[in-house]
Amino acid sequence: METHEIDYELIGDDMQIVEIELDPEETVVAEAGAMNYLEEGIEFEAKMGDGSKPRQGMFGKLFDAGKRVLTGESIFMTHFTNHGILKKKVAFAAPYPGKIICMDLKKLSGEVLCQKDSFLCAALGTQISIAFQKRLGAGFFGGEGFILQKLQGSGKAFVHAGGTVVTKELQGETLRVDTGCVVAFESSLQFDVQMAGGLKSMFFGGEGLFLATLRGHGRVWLQSLPFSRLADRVIQSAPSFQGKDKGEGSVLGGLGRLVDGD
Repeated sequence: METHEIDYELIGDDMQIVEIELDPEETVVAEAGAMNYLEEGIEFEAKMGDGSKPRQGMFGKLFDAGKRVLTGESIFMTHFTNHGILKKKVAFAAPYPGKIICMDLKKLSGEVLCQKDSFLCAALGTQISIAFQKRLGAGFFGGEGFILQKLQGSGKAFVHAGGTVVTKELQGETLRVDTGCVVAFESSLQFDVQMAGGLKSMFFGGEGLFLATLRGHGRVWLQSLPFSRLADRVIQSAPSFQGKDKGEGSVLGGLGRLVDGD
């Protein structure tokens, strides 16, 4: 189906919100739980699938829903439609500190591959599916897994990245990246995972055993703070996991945690 054309505005810096303006009867599709606020006149409904194939039968919808389960996402997606007579706005928030990236698929050859948990929302008509990595190295050692989300269409889609976003335009070069730092890349690029180097560097360098390798012609988006890295640091610092108490708060902080049961 033809992709709806939507207008948008990015609000904020480190905890961004994307505010989307919908004309009457325009629709945006989002992951469950991503909505932040909406204006009167916009109604939402949880549906099985992204709505890009309106004539798709129940078997096809169930098959697509099963593929979404493999990515760890909900089998349902929320459709927000403006049923009013004036333009109305709906906003979606990033789940953790970082940036929201607008992907204009019309300018990106109609297709982008992104990490499975980075998709936020997209105009109705965007096909949101999964792509398996063909190379075993990328599949088993890719850090975020060998299942990527594939965004196809001619409209705008929005993905979220942790920390600072860096965009690289490859013109036949090869770029090696920490596996968790790849947010998205054009399908024209070749993606693989290779060993980081010698055994000494692999075990004592602190950079992991494998690096993602992208080569060819196309654009790649990188993030400085993958959520997995942030979560590891939080867990390591948590007192319940034998982390170090940094002494945050007042001098009675420790006593307060005892009272709270922590």
